[in-house]
Amino acid sequence: MGLRAVVLGIPGVGKTTVVDKMVSGYKGAKLANFGTLMLETGVAMKLVKHRDEMRKLPVEKQRRLQRAAAARIAGMKEKLVVIDTHLFIRTPEGFWPGLPFEVVRAMKPTHLILIEATPEEIAARRASDTTRYRDAVTKETLAEELALARSFLTASSTLTGAPMAIVRNAQGKQDEVAEGLVKMLEGASR
Repeated sequence: MGLRAVVLGIPGVGKTTVVDKMVSGYKGAKLANFGTLMLETGVAMKLVKHRDEMRKLPVEKQRRLQRAAAARIAGMKEKLVVIDTHLFIRTPEGFWPGLPFEVVRAMKPTHLILIEATPEEIAARRASDTTRYRDAVTKETLAEELALARSFLTASSTLTGAPMAIVRNAQGKQDEVAEGLVKMLEGASR
């Protein structure tokens, strides 16, 4: 099995932009967008029509979609699989872990990478993203979510034994962030 880098962050940190640049900059890398894999299963099961409906499903249905996505990722054999996902999901029942034990165990990550940005940057990015149905939040709420993400990251690293890295994705610095992560992973593959 090759490297499995799970790249995490709250919505609006620029995670997907960084992940796309990482995958294009690392020869032999494959992208596994966890939410897309969950969505494909949810649509096939007629549970949802679009991605933002998933977080409003009862937790047990979300858990079923998570397990299906993790199983698909576990079967990937590329040199590097970059998994784009979230550490937690805000649901009507409260915060729910995006990487519960059975899911993170199935994926067998070699690296956990948290992408962060300031609450102001996140709020601006969310406001400009017209492709998603985002809930309105305050900058204080975003700061709380950033702190919560670090807690979930620490727990995931403890459960898996995978090293964790936290990187800041400042506005306009996505290329530099992606290049740094590619270098880190290339060093790990030697």
